[in-house]
Amino acid sequence: MEEAVLSLTGPRDAPPRPFDDPLAPVRPGPVDEDEPADLRYTTGGPRGYLRVLGGMVRANRPWRLVPGLSKALAAALATGAIATVNATVWSLAASLSTTRLVIAMVGSIALMIGWLIVDAHLWHRTAEISPEARKRAALYNASTVVTVGIGVLVCYAGLLVINLIWALFILNDQVFAFMTRSPLHLTEYLTLAWFVASVATVGGALGSGLESDEAIRAAAYSKREQERRRRLEDDHED
Repeated sequence: MEEAVLSLTGPRDAPPRPFDDPLAPVRPGPVDEDEPADLRYTTGGPRGYLRVLGGMVRANRPWRLVPGLSKALAAALATGAIATVNATVWSLAASLSTTRLVIAMVGSIALMIGWLIVDAHLWHRTAEISPEARKRAALYNASTVVTVGIGVLVCYAGLLVINLIWALFILNDQVFAFMTRSPLHLTEYLTLAWFVASVATVGGALGSGLESDEAIRAAAYSKREQERRRRLEDDHED
């Protein structure tokens, strides 16, 4: 009886927390005495880094990139509106194969991503040679590329829809058939809107040069991420 009572009232081992598992991708880590934080978690393996990367990208809210770049968006919309009513663009879109349209799309998106990162100095460089510093820099840069990439993809999809609506409203089937020697059907509308979206994305990349670095960073990063990167830059200057 006594053993039964002690077994009921005695301390029980608490179930391990998810982060206490040595095999978990995120685990508690040591904190230096000069650090302001009193708790740190470390990652290990591809699974842990992917979780951290996903959290960083989600915190940046990449879908805010498009409305945050007003000048680039205005340049892209203006380019798309002009290209949609250009007969040369009609002929090019009608003559391009699906492979070339895909290449134009990928190229314009890559150009936009690269231009934003380079022009606004979003690429993080570290002067430290430790493996931890290099991994941290690689994680920051990966989150930047993914964040800007998602934002540009959202911009491209929006341009595609807007250009398609504009083409449906403005194009005349007889004029289009006379200039391109092909009838204007739904396939031609979609092909033209697809090609014009690629052209407009390039125009948006050029228009983003009118944006300030602060505006691009505010659109690409959350406030917490901006403070973290500013603190890293200050430490690098010191």
